[in-house]
Amino acid sequence: MHALLTTDQARANLDRQGMSIAEFSRMHSLNKNLVSDLLNGRKKGKRGQAHRAAVLLGIKDGVVAQ
Repeated sequence: MHALLTTDQARANLDRQGMSIAEFSRMHSLNKNLVSDLLNGRKKGKRGQAHRAAVLLGIKDGVVAQ
């Protein structure tokens, strides 16, 4: 299991990769507003697409179904 990232660390990780929230969202077929809400702490990522996005960002431990 990887260490979980804080939302600030996840945002910095995107910056290190030179990737915008919109680009990350398109790459993973996610809503960019949802990803933004997760990174800003407005959503917790408990279910559905929010869960999937949180796991892909590395801010939540979990499994992403293919």
